Amino acid sequence: MREAFLAAAFTADGLLGLLGAPAYAALARGETVPALRATRGRSPLETLVRLFLLQRPVPYGRASAALPVDDCLAEGWLLRDGEEVRACVDVRPYGGPGGEDWWIVSDLGCAVGGAGGAGGAATGRLAEEDRASLVLGVGGASTTLAGLTVRTPAGRALDLGTGSGLQALHAAQHATRVTATDVNPRALGFTRLTLALSGAHEADLRQGSLYEPVAGEEPFDLIVSNPPFVISPGARLTYRDGGMAGDDLCRTLVRQSAEHLADGGYCQLLANWEHREGEDWRARIRAWVPPGCDAWIVQREVQDVSQYAELWLRDAGDHRAGPEAYAARYEAWLEEFEARGTTAVGFGWISVRKSGSVRPSVIAEEWPHPVEQPLGDTVLDHFARQDFLRRTDDAALLAGRFRLADGVVQEQVGPPGAEDPEHVLLRQNRGMRRATKVDTVGAGFAGACDGTLEAGRILDAIAQLVGEDPVLLRDRTPEAVRLLVAQGFLIPVR
Repeated sequence: MREAFLAAAFTADGLLGLLGAPAYAALARGETVPALRATRGRSPLETLVRLFLLQRPVPYGRASAALPVDDCLAEGWLLRDGEEVRACVDVRPYGGPGGEDWWIVSDLGCAVGGAGGAGGAATGRLAEEDRASLVLGVGGASTTLAGLTVRTPAGRALDLGTGSGLQALHAAQHATRVTATDVNPRALGFTRLTLALSGAHEADLRQGSLYEPVAGEEPFDLIVSNPPFVISPGARLTYRDGGMAGDDLCRTLVRQSAEHLADGGYCQLLANWEHREGEDWRARIRAWVPPGCDAWIVQREVQDVSQYAELWLRDAGDHRAGPEAYAARYEAWLEEFEARGTTAVGFGWISVRKSGSVRPSVIAEEWPHPVEQPLGDTVLDHFARQDFLRRTDDAALLAGRFRLADGVVQEQVGPPGAEDPEHVLLRQNRGMRRATKVDTVGAGFAGACDGTLEAGRILDAIAQLVGEDPVLLRDRTPEAVRLLVAQGFLIPVR
């Protein structure tokens, strides 16, 4: 099948070339009409797109020209219906980070459009027990996590809650051994197909919940998880509902991560967390982090409880169940949130590193702004900066040398024609794309950092220019320098 896919250019690049950018983008949103219009010909690529992505039946003869169709029928990839064949699984071309051609295998209707596909027409007719074990394909959450993950060489990697195997496929490129687990046995079957079809080395596939399948084993250098993080009343859908109260599943994953991480290892996951009346969400999530671990927690979005319930009711197709059934399920969500004192739900990323430090760096922040993926190197740099700041006192900081990070620009804000700006911003064009306000001294200091002069000497020169006591300037500046280093505007020069 892989050979047939490559021969037909049934790849990420091939799809873009066939469909064009508008239809390709529409397909990612779950809209299939533009792609149907673009595949009205009889080429093998058009046939494969109709079969595996658009899930339309095609004539047996056309399928035979594109695939070893009898083998596909025998192995359960296709089903024959008279003179037509139809796909039994969804296969989505996916471009690997090094230009590899990969394919992600999932249930019908669950790749196009991401998680929202689970409530689509292809699955809306399934019985509740069948929908509960659906395996989703590639969606926004899974690609976000893949881009966020640290990609340094690893001996052992764990994909916890593997689903269709995307994270395991990525991990197989830089880890010697990959273990993939899932509570759903069907997910392990799809992961096996994804790895085999994409030509990756096999993973050790195990069924079980949370860390149970790897209990007592040697630790991992990387743990990655796109878990069933949805905070819901009950556990109707395995792919999204963790079956634990509130956000306890995500809390447990983070809290127990240190027991399964090697020294210096990373645990990275997507998570939802509750905002509760009278509690600071940052303090609450920071308390999840185990001792001896650094963590970087980024909240990307917040929804009030009504918005959140409506999102996941639509995801499950409950809006098609009739007004009374929909209202009853909506009511159950709101009652659950009220009982727990939940006012809103946050969505974001959690990266944990087992540093062993007695003074761990645990940062929780809100950042809803656009970022530049992939962010794996940004995560590495974040923790490296925390190490530097932790071991560097103010005297060593002023004796150090720094350079301005690539892609940083300065913006001055104030009335047109004013002699002095109201304030000055430094803005990153890479990674997290942060912006921070600085004063005149901070802007001048950052601009002079090219790695050649010690920080203290730069401050002495600025003090002379602005007529300020250099001793006082040295005393009050380290805090601002630390902030610029912590946020990645200044890079220590070793």
